Amino acid sequence: MSSHDHFSRIASSYAAFRPRYPAALFAALASTVPRHDAAWDAGTGNGQAAVALADHFAHVVATDASPAQIAAAKPHERVEYRVARAESSGLDTGSTDLVTVAQALHWFDIPAFFAEARRVLRSNGVVAAWTYGLMTIDPAIDQIIADFESKKVGPYWPGQRALVDTGYRTVDFPFDEFSFPSFAIEQPMTLDALTGYVGTWSSVARFAQAHGEDPVAPFITEIAPWWGDRERTRMVRFPLSVRAGRRD
Repeated sequence: MSSHDHFSRIASSYAAFRPRYPAALFAALASTVPRHDAAWDAGTGNGQAAVALADHFAHVVATDASPAQIAAAKPHERVEYRVARAESSGLDTGSTDLVTVAQALHWFDIPAFFAEARRVLRSNGVVAAWTYGLMTIDPAIDQIIADFESKKVGPYWPGQRALVDTGYRTVDFPFDEFSFPSFAIEQPMTLDALTGYVGTWSSVARFAQAHGEDPVAPFITEIAPWWGDRERTRMVRFPLSVRAGRRD
C-alpha cells in the first residue's frame, strides 16, 4: 500500500459505511451532456458513483488505484472496473462524455488528472468533481464531532485533505466552469453506522497507527448520551460542493 493509499485496509468498511449520494445528483450530471454513451468515474472507491451513473450512461468505466477497493466495489452489468491511476486511465482519447470524481480529487495529482480528463473527453464533454465535509445531526452532537475532527484526530489528516475543507474552491479548474445545482446527502444513521463511517476517516487510521489505540470508541461514548437508544436513527446531512466544467 502506497503512502497515499489510506483506504485499502478498510475497503469493506468503506463500501459499507460511506454515505450515499442522491440520485438527483446523477440525473443533473447526465443532463449536462448531449450524449450518454460513456462515462468515467475516477477514484471510484466502492463504486457507488459509478453504479449510479450506469442509470444514465450505456457504459461506465470505474477506476481506482487500489485493487482492494476495486475488489470490494459493487458489480453492475454496465460498469467496467479497472485498477488504474486517475492520472493514467488507459481510456481512448476522445472516448468519454462525462468524467466524475466523487470525494477523491484531493488524493490525485490534480493537474495531471485534469490533463487526462481533457484527453479522454469528447468535445463539449463535462468533468465534475464533488466533495463533502462534516455532517450535521444535532447542535450538541455536531459540536462533539467538530471537536473530534479538528482536535483529536485533526493533526493526523493528510495534507491534501485541506482541499475538502474549502469545497475544492481553491483548486485551479481548467475547464469552462458552469454553475451547478446545490445537493446534499441526507440519510438516516444509527449510532453503529456513525461509528462505522467515522472509522473510515484517514485521520482515524493514522491516529491509531501512531498511538496504538482506537480513537473512535471514546468519541462514540461521549456522543451516546446525546444520541439516545443506540438503534435510534437520526437524519444526517452532508452538504455537497460540486465543481463542473466543459471541455472546449
